Amino acid sequence: MHDTHKANRVARPWWIGLGVALMGALWIHGASGIASTTGYVGLGPEAIVFVEGIGLTLLGLILIVQALRGTFTAVAPEDADGDGDADADASAAPASRQALLLALAGMGVPLLTMRWLGFPLTAMLAFTLVARAFGSPRTGRDLVVGALLGSLTWFVFSRLGIGLGAFLPLPG
Repeated sequence: MHDTHKANRVARPWWIGLGVALMGALWIHGASGIASTTGYVGLGPEAIVFVEGIGLTLLGLILIVQALRGTFTAVAPEDADGDGDADADASAAPASRQALLLALAGMGVPLLTMRWLGFPLTAMLAFTLVARAFGSPRTGRDLVVGALLGSLTWFVFSRLGIGLGAFLPLPG
């Protein structure tokens, strides 16, 4: 009887919501450290980071409530076992703590490395971690794509007159 009760219990990954809410709180805290450079509308980059932090915090709290109510459960990839029944697979797959931690690390990397590595290398690392969190098995390709996207983004923003820091910080 105990095994039947345990088998019928659905995983309620409340910790996913907690991770998202904590990341939002970090973004809100980080926004206070961004220099205020306002444009013609009176909003600077810190306002965008602050709004994103509020959004992440609220979404995290909503996920926690849904998990505790039982309306948010782990979801599997589409048709994980190839039998054509994706709905049956969704209830069987556990949420991945490793994927959540990799995604959180990918979001946190810029906070720790932007000043020392520059925008393109930081973007490369963040992209690679998030790609791995979503199941990419090709780390080398992800590093190259992340470096290309980071470099392209840096060049586009620098052409628009918006500084993203040094391309590659060089000593001296």
